[in-house]
Amino acid sequence: MNVSWRKRAACDGLNPEIFYPASEDESAAAEAKAVCSTCPVRQPCLEHALGNREREGIWGGMTERERRRIVRQRRKTA
Repeated sequence: MNVSWRKRAACDGLNPEIFYPASEDESAAAEAKAVCSTCPVRQPCLEHALGNREREGIWGGMTERERRRIVRQRRKTA
Protein backbone atom coordinates (compact mmCIF):
# COMPACT_ATOMS: atom_id res chain seq x y z
CA MET A 1 0.00 0.00 0.00
CA ASN A 2 1.41 3.34 -1.05
CA VAL A 3 1.12 5.91 1.72
CA SER A 4 3.75 8.34 0.45
CA TRP A 5 1.04 11.02 0.46
CA ARG A 6 1.38 11.18 4.25
CA LYS A 7 4.67 13.07 3.92
CA ARG A 8 2.79 15.96 2.27
CA ALA A 9 -0.14 15.98 4.70
CA ALA A 10 -1.04 19.22 6.48
CA CYS A 11 -1.31 17.25 9.72
CA ASP A 12 2.26 15.94 9.55
CA GLY A 13 3.96 16.90 12.81
CA LEU A 14 0.79 18.08 14.55
CA ASN A 15 -0.51 16.61 17.78
CA PRO A 16 -2.50 13.51 16.72
CA GLU A 17 -5.00 14.09 19.53
CA ILE A 18 -6.51 16.86 17.41
CA PHE A 19 -7.67 14.20 14.94
CA TYR A 20 -9.16 11.90 17.58
CA PRO A 21 -11.74 14.04 19.39
CA ALA A 22 -13.56 12.60 22.39
CA SER A 23 -16.91 12.81 20.58
CA GLU A 24 -18.21 13.02 17.03
CA ASP A 25 -19.72 16.38 17.86
CA GLU A 26 -19.02 18.83 15.03
CA SER A 27 -17.42 21.34 17.40
CA ALA A 28 -15.03 18.65 18.68
CA ALA A 29 -13.96 17.86 15.12
CA ALA A 30 -13.73 21.49 13.97
CA GLU A 31 -10.01 21.94 14.60
CA ALA A 32 -9.08 18.78 12.69
CA LYS A 33 -11.45 19.62 9.86
CA ALA A 34 -9.89 23.07 9.58
CA VAL A 35 -6.45 21.50 9.12
CA CYS A 36 -7.85 19.03 6.59
CA SER A 37 -9.53 21.78 4.59
CA THR A 38 -6.09 23.16 3.66
CA CYS A 39 -4.47 19.79 3.03
CA PRO A 40 -3.11 18.98 -0.45
CA VAL A 41 -3.59 15.25 0.10
CA ARG A 42 -7.08 15.26 1.58
CA GLN A 43 -8.54 12.90 -1.04
CA PRO A 44 -5.85 10.18 -0.76
CA CYS A 45 -6.20 10.39 3.02
CA LEU A 46 -9.95 9.92 2.81
CA GLU A 47 -9.61 7.02 0.37
CA HIS A 48 -7.09 5.39 2.69
CA ALA A 49 -9.55 5.63 5.59
CA LEU A 50 -12.41 4.30 3.49
CA GLY A 51 -10.35 1.43 2.11
CA ASN A 52 -9.05 0.44 5.53
CA ARG A 53 -12.33 1.03 7.35
CA GLU A 54 -10.74 3.38 9.85
CA ARG A 55 -13.18 3.47 12.74
CA GLU A 56 -11.79 6.40 14.68
CA GLY A 57 -10.53 9.86 14.02
CA ILE A 58 -10.83 12.49 11.36
CA TRP A 59 -9.45 11.35 8.01
CA GLY A 60 -9.68 13.42 4.85
CA GLY A 61 -11.72 15.96 6.75
CA MET A 62 -14.47 13.52 7.67
CA THR A 63 -15.62 11.84 10.84
CA GLU A 64 -16.21 8.11 11.07
CA ARG A 65 -19.97 8.69 10.72
CA GLU A 66 -19.45 10.72 7.55
CA ARG A 67 -17.18 8.04 6.14
CA ARG A 68 -19.78 5.32 6.85
CA ARG A 69 -22.28 7.39 4.88
CA ILE A 70 -19.91 7.50 1.89
CA VAL A 71 -19.42 3.72 2.05
CA ARG A 72 -23.20 3.17 2.07
CA GLN A 73 -23.68 5.54 -0.88
CA ARG A 74 -20.96 3.82 -2.87
CA ARG A 75 -22.54 0.42 -2.24
CA LYS A 76 -25.88 1.68 -3.52
CA THR A 77 -24.37 2.97 -6.76
CA ALA A 78 -22.16 -0.08 -7.36
